[in-house]
Amino acid sequence: MNDLEEVASLLAKPEPSEKVVARSRSRLQHRTLGHRTLGQRMRSRGRVRWFVPGVALVAAGAAAAVVIATGAVTNAGAPAHVIAAAPVSGKEVLLMAAVSAERTPQSSGTYWHVTAKWSNSEIPPMESWTSRDGKRWTRNEPGDTPDTVVPDSISLRLKGADVSFDDLEKLPTDPEALKAWIVQRKGDPDDMSTSEAQGDPTLSLLALITELPTPAEVRSAAFQALAATPGVENTGAVEGGQALRIPDPDDPDNWIQMVVDPETARVVRANLFLAGNGNSGHTDGYISVTTDWTDELPATPKDRP
Repeated sequence: MNDLEEVASLLAKPEPSEKVVARSRSRLQHRTLGHRTLGQRMRSRGRVRWFVPGVALVAAGAAAAVVIATGAVTNAGAPAHVIAAAPVSGKEVLLMAAVSAERTPQSSGTYWHVTAKWSNSEIPPMESWTSRDGKRWTRNEPGDTPDTVVPDSISLRLKGADVSFDDLEKLPTDPEALKAWIVQRKGDPDDMSTSEAQGDPTLSLLALITELPTPAEVRSAAFQALAATPGVENTGAVEGGQALRIPDPDDPDNWIQMVVDPETARVVRANLFLAGNGNSGHTDGYISVTTDWTDELPATPKDRP
């Protein structure tokens, strides 16, 4: 049984013994990951960062609190029996999520639909729809006419360059190979953060597990790669999962903070919002993001009677 399979067995058993938990923790701590197991309109080529203090949307570059919840969000969090038996490390939480991700293939549809809801009810939900040929429509993004679906000139992007559905489906499913692919990827320097331009894969890995339509095995590899990030910590169980923090590659004095539900392989909360079109944002509140496939695109103004 490999390390990911042993983690999966812990998720399934109602009451693992302390011996089983200790053995699994020890193996995970020594495993290697060498095997697969809102100011101006955000349509410029350069990456746009925005800050949301309450209601106002202004361009900014520092990080604060955001909530991201891709897919279904549960309140159960990580399995109670695992937490009760022994504290789990941040690495273990991410490896548990990797197991769940590989077992949860995406559904299918015509458009990849992303909905972002801010904690401040005065900010309308933002939505985007992306077709497999790269066309994209948005509603209520910064600069949009309120509650109006409009075409977007920028499609999906990763590390400063366009990325297609086919590109995502062909990404490496081995965590080390995935990191190497990200490091070698060439993009527009003006559309990357400092850490991305220097080859750090952290933000790209986070994008792959949050808003982008990434295949199950690639998401699993991204979780495994993040598990190997130096300094990842688990600060404890909270509503929705386990509260993790990772050193911010763009600011050594701050952390990327997120809540991960290992059962659903979902990032429930985070302090960094990485939009699928390459933009990023932060807020002193939070934002919840759900992703799904749909066969329907809301009517644009010219399509309406």
